[in-house]
Amino acid sequence: MTEKIKILIIDDDTRLRELLKKYLENNNFLTDIVKNTSEAREKLKNTKYNLLIIDVMLPGETGIDFLKEFRKSSNIPAIILSAMSDVEDRIYGLENGANDYITKPFEPKELILRIKNLLQK
Repeated sequence: MTEKIKILIIDDDTRLRELLKKYLENNNFLTDIVKNTSEAREKLKNTKYNLLIIDVMLPGETGIDFLKEFRKSSNIPAIILSAMSDVEDRIYGLENGANDYITKPFEPKELILRIKNLLQK
């Protein structure tokens, strides 16, 4: 039996967090959800994740700043999921450690496909 993929979702939008969790779990992923980067750091201390999904605009510390710091010690794949959709924003995210960048609103099936593509590498 193969082990399920475990994903950490970091997003301050409660409704989106819950919808993402439900959708990913319906697609056989295990998920944890947190609303900020300090909660994410606590989860990452105790749990091994296969992938992170990170919003950019978070309270206290941006998702990009979190990812820059996180990249110093980990290469776990990370997808930025953000309403910031300018080309410059996407490039900045990718330059600072994101493996992929998806803009909101997004198609949930596309997110699943991008997750699967990232985890096959």
